[in-house]
Amino acid sequence: MPLSEVSNSETPLRTTFNIKLNGKTVAIATVGQAYQFLTSLNSVEWMEYRSQHDAALEALQGAAENAILTVQATDTLRALFVGAKLL
Repeated sequence: MPLSEVSNSETPLRTTFNIKLNGKTVAIATVGQAYQFLTSLNSVEWMEYRSQHDAALEALQGAAENAILTVQATDTLRALFVGAKLL
């Protein structure tokens, strides 16, 4: 699936993540929103969490193609966000 289609995916995640970023709360509820969030930040900001970041992107791509994989994508995102102290 082309990456542009992943970023436009409206497949819902198993939960909505509410992340505080620069004093504002960002709600991430779909595969597309999560993918956009992970790819919009500078790669240097994710350097410490590179393997988790890559795993999350891969899981989101899978979930965009097959909604059954949203549980795995949600769990992978949660691990990344907790590790990065965003949750």
